[in-house]
Amino acid sequence: MMFLIIALGLSSLFVFLPMAVSRLTGAHQPTEAKLAEYECGFPAFEDSRSQFDVRFYLVAILFIIFDLEAAFLFPWAVSLGETGWVGWTTMMIFLAELVIGFIYAWKIGALEWE
Repeated sequence: MMFLIIALGLSSLFVFLPMAVSRLTGAHQPTEAKLAEYECGFPAFEDSRSQFDVRFYLVAILFIIFDLEAAFLFPWAVSLGETGWVGWTTMMIFLAELVIGFIYAWKIGALEWE
């Protein structure tokens, strides 16, 4: 219980102390330039609740899948000496499955962008 109290205290201190200090020192002066859009550099043209094309999400999911493939390759390469032929065969099956999935995504046009 003591660790929970300390964690809550420190986390609230890290959140609220900078806000209080900025208000006390005068650094909190919101202007039009400070409140402007900053993510893409220009104001949004449409409503923020507009729907994205499904292909955007599909490309994002495919990127995550193939990015995780690279994350699995590093520990495998480091431990290949200890896993031997069993580890090598298992990784080749894994890579073959990913290549089949990549070819399938390519064939159905999931990687095409207009």
